[in-house]
Amino acid sequence: MHGGEDWLEIGDRIFTRRYRFFDQQIGVVIGDGEALVVDTRSTPGQARELIADIGRLTAVPVGTVVNSHWHYDHTFGNRDFRPAAIWGHARCRSRLLAEAATVIGVVAAKLPNLADELRTVELDPPEQTFDDAVTIEVGGRAVELRYLGRGHTDNDIVLEVPDAGVLFAGDLLENDAVPYFGDGYPMDWPATVRRLLELVRGSVVPGHGSIGDRAFVERQLGELEAVAAVARRLHAGELARPAALAAMPFDPASAVEPLDRALAQLRGELD
Repeated sequence: MHGGEDWLEIGDRIFTRRYRFFDQQIGVVIGDGEALVVDTRSTPGQARELIADIGRLTAVPVGTVVNSHWHYDHTFGNRDFRPAAIWGHARCRSRLLAEAATVIGVVAAKLPNLADELRTVELDPPEQTFDDAVTIEVGGRAVELRYLGRGHTDNDIVLEVPDAGVLFAGDLLENDAVPYFGDGYPMDWPATVRRLLELVRGSVVPGHGSIGDRAFVERQLGELEAVAAVARRLHAGELARPAALAAMPFDPASAVEPLDRALAQLRGELD
């Protein structure tokens, strides 16, 4: 069930807002005289809506943006947050530069109501990048960014605010819906979430859906492990495809993409 659009404080000066469009979670971390935003939504118009909503939450300026990964619904609003520094994984930047134009065409065809605005996007990938981990300061608060391995993409990062025990997981986790596997690495994803689980001390904010806790992460980890296990058995000839689809942890219509993506990875077809 959707919780509605309003700011929710989930830790000391840490807020989330759950937008109905794509059921997306956006985060704000407020420090002394500066704020950080986790992800910038899908279009300039959505970014401006977010900026207005932040303005009603706090008068503190946004000095830092973090992109959890390269997908357009998390990055295409970046330009409107300048001159804030924008952080992301090094491959978040390279994927955006290489693939954004193609993505705009594909998404515009699928979502014609966004087509005109998508064509106005001024691509602005993160210029502050890292490979493994980095700690940044936001108004006197330490914020830790970590790359834990491939999963939803090859550049997902998690953001931890240690003084509050809050973790932003991006699309490594998705609540209330089946995760998107189209750019994923299903055979690596479980190990990545196991590493994420070691960081959980309180609230866990997924990229989409309800805020969760350790039990939510463990439940999603179980589903991801099941996807990988079924794919291995199908790849090894131990299961026929109909039986494999029936054994997946998702409904049959939702099971095809993760299974096929896992098989592609097992065949060595993914970069």
